[in-house]
Parts: sequence; C-alpha cells; structure tokens
Amino acid sequence: MSEADSETTNAQAYSVSELAFALKRTLEDAYGFVRLRGELSKVTHHSNGHVYLTLKDDKAALDGVVWKGSVRGLGVRPEHGLEVIVTGRITTYPAGSRYQIVIETMEAAGIGALLAQLERLKARLAAEGLFAPERKRAIPSMPSTVAVITSPTGAVIRDILHRIRDRWPCRVIVWPVVVQGDQAAAQVAGAIRGFNALGEDGPLPRPDLIIVARGGGSVEDLWPFNDEALARAVVEGTIPLISAVGHETDTTLIDFVSDRRAPTPTAAAEMATPVLADLKAVLSDFERRMSQCGGRMVEDRRQRLTGVARGLPRPDDILALARQRFDNAASRLSNGLRANVDVHERALLRSAGRLQPGVLKRSLEACVGQLGNASSRLNSALISNVDIHERALLRTTGKLQPGVLKRSLNAHTERLSQVNLRFNRATAVDFDRTERRLKSVGQLLETLNPSRPLQMGFALVRRSDGSLVHQGASLSAGEEVSLKFADTTRQAVIDGASGQPAPPPPAPRAKPKAPPPGQGDLF
Repeated sequence: MSEADSETTNAQAYSVSELAFALKRTLEDAYGFVRLRGELSKVTHHSNGHVYLTLKDDKAALDGVVWKGSVRGLGVRPEHGLEVIVTGRITTYPAGSRYQIVIETMEAAGIGALLAQLERLKARLAAEGLFAPERKRAIPSMPSTVAVITSPTGAVIRDILHRIRDRWPCRVIVWPVVVQGDQAAAQVAGAIRGFNALGEDGPLPRPDLIIVARGGGSVEDLWPFNDEALARAVVEGTIPLISAVGHETDTTLIDFVSDRRAPTPTAAAEMATPVLADLKAVLSDFERRMSQCGGRMVEDRRQRLTGVARGLPRPDDILALARQRFDNAASRLSNGLRANVDVHERALLRSAGRLQPGVLKRSLEACVGQLGNASSRLNSALISNVDIHERALLRTTGKLQPGVLKRSLNAHTERLSQVNLRFNRATAVDFDRTERRLKSVGQLLETLNPSRPLQMGFALVRRSDGSLVHQGASLSAGEEVSLKFADTTRQAVIDGASGQPAPPPPAPRAKPKAPPPGQGDLF
C-alpha cells in the first residue's frame, strides 16, 4: 500500500443511515419552526386520515404532510389551487432522500383565496341539491312560537323583539350565541340542532320558525356563516328557517340553504309574523260580508216561500171531501151494527136448538162405549209387547257372556294394533318424502337467489334510472351505470363503442319431480 492511500483511509466512513439521520437532526434543529406562504397542489387525502400535499410558488416546490391529529385543527380544508399560510417544522424522509414540512396550522392567505374556496364549496353543495327550491319549506303564516339565534347584546335582538311585539303577540325564545369569530359557526349550528331536537310536549315549546340574525360587517366578520357544517345543520333541520345575516348586499352560504332570506333582521321579523291589526280588519270585513250574505239569503228564502204558498190550496178545501166521506160513514155505521147483531142472534138460536139433553146423552154413551173397547185392546197389546221384549232380552243376555265379550275385545285389540303399526309406517314414509321435497325446494331457492352470483364475483349493472341492463350492446359510450357487488355499489362510465351482442341466456333448469307416493298416502 502506498503512502497516499494510507493517508486517505484516516477519514471516518459514515454509513448511509448515519448520514441521513444526521442531516435530519440538523434540519429539524435549524428549522424547528417555519412559516410559509404558497399555493397548494397535489393534495391527497389518505384513507388513514393523513393529508399529503405540495407547497409551491413560481420558482420552487416543497412537499408537505399533515398528520391525522392536526387535520381537524386546520383553519381551511386543503384543496388544490388554494393559497395558504402554514406553520410547521422542516424534516427529512431518509428512505427517499428528500426533505418536507410537517404542517401544524393552515390558514387562507387572503380574501381572494377564501372567496375562491367559498365558490368551490357553493358549487359542490349546489350539485348535491341543497339549494334546490323544492327542498325549501314554507314559512308558517301565524306562528305561536318564534326562535331567534343571535347575539344577546347587540341591537339586532332589540329590533327583532320590538318589531314582533308591534305586529304579532307571540312567544319569542332567544338562543344566545356569538356571531363572530372561530366559535360562531359551531354555536349557531348547535343552536339550530337544539331547537330541532325539542319535543312537542316538552317543558320548552317547540318553535314554529327559527330566525338566524346578525348585523352588517366585513367579509371576515361574516365568514363563520359560510361554514359547511353550519349549512348542513340548516338542511338537516325540520323547522323552517329565515336567515338575516348582514345587510341587503351581503350574501353568505346560509342564505342559499335557508328556507327564506331576509335583507335585514327587521325584515326577517316582518316575514315571520303577520300584522294583527290587518288580520282583525280582514276578519271584521269577512264578518260584515257574511252578515250581509246571510240577510240576503233569508230574504230570498222568505220571498220564495211566499210565492210557493200562493200556489197551494186552502186547508178547508183540502179537508172538505174527507170530512164529507167521514159523515157518510158515520151515518151508515149505526145501521150496520144493528144488522150485525141480528145476524149473530139468529146463528146463536140455530146452535142452541142442537144442544138438547137427549142429544148430548146419546153422544156421551157412544164415547163411553168406544173408550171401553179401546181399553180392552190396550191390555192385550201391552201383554203381547211385554212377551216380545222379554224374548229379545233373553237372546241379548245370551250374547253378553264373559267369554264372548273377551273374544270380541281381543279381536278388536289385535286389529287396532295392526292399524297403529300401519299408521306409524305411513307417517315415517310421509315425513321422509316431505323432508326430501323440502331439501329440494331449498336447493332450488338457493340456486335462484339473486344475491348468490354477487358472492361469486359477478355484479348487477343498472342504468342511471335504475333499470337493469340485460345486454351490453344496449349501452352507449359515455353512459353512466352503477355496478352492484356483494358488499357495495360503485359508479362507472361506459367507454368505447358498443360491444358484441350477449349470448342467449341458458335454458331454465327442469323442476325436480316429486318422489312417488309411499304407503303413508293411505292416510
């Protein structure tokens, strides 16, 4: 070995990992806290909750990562093209020989970036149908309870209460919240959910209408009302809601999802309540019109009744004919009664002539003779009947000997045992046949189960209207379809030209024949 070679070997040889981690410690010590401004690109929200992104400007780019625990604390949601200001620390990724920033906080770089983010959020919510007019609920015409969500110390709540008191005497429930700052959106959303969670029979009445109000201010002051969670809380509620945030020229996200937008808090109070004096005037006018209509109707009925009465005959004329007929019948009644009495008297005299004592005596003697003959025949018939039944009883008694009864009982017992044995065999055969038929039907049912092909890896293809696709040739390029698998449903778009016609479906399988009847069919 030469002398030059021996001199070069005196330098310490680092391993790759030692050098990489030494550089990592150096960067973390020198740049333990940095504040950067740049534009986000390549934003990736990983399934484990981490966010990977790139910060760039017109000359350089820097990789960044937001760990899962810090994502919820960010001031804005990381999106591609958003200009932000972040704080964090510089570190390295030794396995890839690159450095990156671990982001701890993130905020929008300016009003322009905030508005751009708001426009993207509005477009996404509009695509979900949250701004659709058919989704919005009708405002009640005469509410009994009005809920107001606003600051309890501002002039807004005094204007609303004063306006409601002048127009419509109803109950007003105020939920105090902050209307500016980081906690404003969460408090307003919580108040909306709290009012919607009230029951019908609870100690606090459920409001018929909710008003969310705030006075005017800058874009930054009104920014909490552009929160996505607040907008979704408004959509999820069941109580109609009026938004009155800012002045007439101010527009926030809550105005698009609310059921009604008011230009000012005072206008919101006017939208929520009618004018009691106007209602009383309308009611008085209705009462006056109803009284006039009733009077005209009674007078019209009176005139019609008078006209109809003129065409009716007089009561004396109607009763004259009936009265005359009654007098004629009354005059004939006395003569008819006397004639009737004479007729019955003559009939009674004719009957009395036949009821002489001699006639009755002869009739009685004839009846006594007939009774004696019948009595003599009855005695002989009774004796003959007793003899016949006595002989029949003797014959029956001979058959009821113990030996005869025992033989008959043994014969019936043996026959019953044979029938029982045949019944048990037939029942067992019937049970076996029914069990085989049930298994066959179960196998057929499992074969026809529409979910079984999905578990084997197949999928159901449906169009956007929900109809089932039977042939691939019926699908056109660019058409959206849904693929239903065994565990989930995915969306897909047909690419390319139409395919070849699908092969014809297989012929249906023959239904299994029932087993032949066994001996159990006898029962």
